[in-house]
Amino acid sequence: MDNLCSSNGKKSFKLPEIKFTKLFVNGQFVDSVSGKRFETVNPATGEVIAKVAEGGEEDIDLAVKAAREAFDHGRWPRMSGFERGRIMSKFADLIEQNLEELAALDSVDAGKLLASGKTVDIPHCLHILRYYAGAADKIHGETLKLAGEYQGYTLLEPIGVVGHIIPWNYPSTMFLMKSSPALAAGCTMVIKPAEQTPLSALFYAHLAKQAGIPDGVINVVNGFGRTAGAALCSHMDVDAISFTGSTETGRLVMEAAARSNLKTVSLELGGKSPLIIFDDADVDMAVALARIAIFYNKGEICVAGSRVYVQEGIYDEFVRKAAESAKSWVVGDPFDPNVQQGPQVDKTQFERVLSYIELGKTEGATLLTGGRRCGDKGYYIEPTIFTDVKEEMRIAQEEIFGPVMSLMKFKTIEEAIEKANATRYGLAAGIVTKDLNTANRVTRSVRAGTIWINCYFAFDPGCPFGGYKMSGFGRDLGMHAINKYLQVKSVVTPLHSSPWL
Repeated sequence: MDNLCSSNGKKSFKLPEIKFTKLFVNGQFVDSVSGKRFETVNPATGEVIAKVAEGGEEDIDLAVKAAREAFDHGRWPRMSGFERGRIMSKFADLIEQNLEELAALDSVDAGKLLASGKTVDIPHCLHILRYYAGAADKIHGETLKLAGEYQGYTLLEPIGVVGHIIPWNYPSTMFLMKSSPALAAGCTMVIKPAEQTPLSALFYAHLAKQAGIPDGVINVVNGFGRTAGAALCSHMDVDAISFTGSTETGRLVMEAAARSNLKTVSLELGGKSPLIIFDDADVDMAVALARIAIFYNKGEICVAGSRVYVQEGIYDEFVRKAAESAKSWVVGDPFDPNVQQGPQVDKTQFERVLSYIELGKTEGATLLTGGRRCGDKGYYIEPTIFTDVKEEMRIAQEEIFGPVMSLMKFKTIEEAIEKANATRYGLAAGIVTKDLNTANRVTRSVRAGTIWINCYFAFDPGCPFGGYKMSGFGRDLGMHAINKYLQVKSVVTPLHSSPWL
């Protein structure tokens, strides 16, 4: 399998200049109050990229005060939606002008493929931001038909100061997915990027100021979850928290919100998504979908299709072709355009994935292909497939967040539905079939927030995204996302001598 790691260690692109390493508070880059800094590491080499300011409770408090001042007395919530949309569109234009540099920052900081960043991630960010720029002047209440002699209507008002805690697997996408609807609604915010990947968030803050977003509207505080994140969730002057990350941390976010000021919470958490492939599927197409569903972005995707169920009629053919496909998947330098999989985000995640692979062997699953470290430098792992996986095995129940597929067989549609739902998660699922009746039945039976039929990772700014069960609640994307950042106010006035009610 040497071909998998053939690009490891090669320099194929000039690394980006690191321009911003401080906190961004009230429109200025500032050092942390403590003066502490922490290292951000290149997962392709294990080497330090830069030292960035480490925000703590005092820094969060300063950022929240800036956001509160900008909300209570600033221009942003008081602008027309049209004016906010124009500034957001300019923000998008500036991102587009700096597209390659932003993609390079996520590659060096998170191990993401540069080619995908330039053609998929950052263009998707632009689409999201422009979608909500267009939505900003379309936020309105409704006229109410009341039973008594009254006139009623509703107002949709921005909720206030929002705390966004974003993960490391999609630093750019998550920054814009969280901030864009909140900006459109007229909110101000404090954003805490993941400690593994702070660099692009700081660049976005710089561009937001250049676009004309007023000081205090967007604040970025680098730091760790146990300090900066905890302070944001428990702050008495934060009105809402939007969090994407692990289910375990999501519990802590909810607890902190409840113990403080009962701020509203939206959570997009873990997943263990099933991909269900029926006998009538085109096997080559199904193999290609399954490969992308688990190995894309090195498996570091909340909706990764990590549980693949194949109907018994095509199971053997699928297993053979899936193994061949995995062996041709190229792992290496994320700046190399020929590479399909970069390194895991850091040493901790690298070791976590490898420990799950060992656990799968111990539990009795059969290692079909992969399962080893790739190369001797950086945090690379071979694409891995297990067969003979049982539902009760931890590799079939727990989110691994790495390039590890559990491949299982089923006989009937009823069995497939039962197995697909045999998880505490419910973020997404995939169905591969040519039968519309089968697709409709399974779609309505699987408890997950997104169902993809004969496709996977088909995200769109207009399509709501979120989970069932322990995958969280609330929705990102679509007009539904704006609702998280709005309060509904009812207004009632009496009608005197009206000819009609």
